[in-house]
Amino acid sequence: MYLEEKRSILIALHTNLCTEVSELELLRIGDKVISRQQIDRWITRILDLRRQGYSQQDAARTLKIDRSFISRLESLGELRKGGGVAVVGFPVADAQSLEHICRKHGVDWWLLLSEEERLDFVGRDGLELFNEVMNILATLRNYDTVVVMGSNKRVQLIEGLFDRDVIPIILGESPLKHDVAVDLNEFEKIIQAVCG
Repeated sequence: MYLEEKRSILIALHTNLCTEVSELELLRIGDKVISRQQIDRWITRILDLRRQGYSQQDAARTLKIDRSFISRLESLGELRKGGGVAVVGFPVADAQSLEHICRKHGVDWWLLLSEEERLDFVGRDGLELFNEVMNILATLRNYDTVVVMGSNKRVQLIEGLFDRDVIPIILGESPLKHDVAVDLNEFEKIIQAVCG
């Protein structure tokens, strides 16, 4: 019985080791070989310590790394640093509920349109439409974070126009020709996260 247990343990260890090795993602960069998993583990350790309340300096000291690395890492992942949040969404089915969530969490500016409202908006004469679109784009540039709800192509277009954080909520494949119900709970979680 002892040998059978030992054999089972060895097989389990071998299986786990082979699974870990086969999932190992190695990247060659010049003459270096980089382990993606090792980078992910370090980032996880850093963020876990920070979430536990460690200062950047304490986390750096504990992990024996440079404090400035932690600062840069957090800057890369930061979604908002006090510069305002805007929300754009169309065609949405329940603009009033979305507006309520925006107000509740302090969103600075929003534009939420149903399909009918969107069609009215684009039905303006050329120059008026052009000027209004330019005004909206100029307004959005004033915000650090823009939450965009729309078709995949509209979201992709807005992401390409802005050099700031765009949080996409894709409502479906383009073209969308009907109002889409947004998951209000998910929307509120996103808004809560970016507004603090």
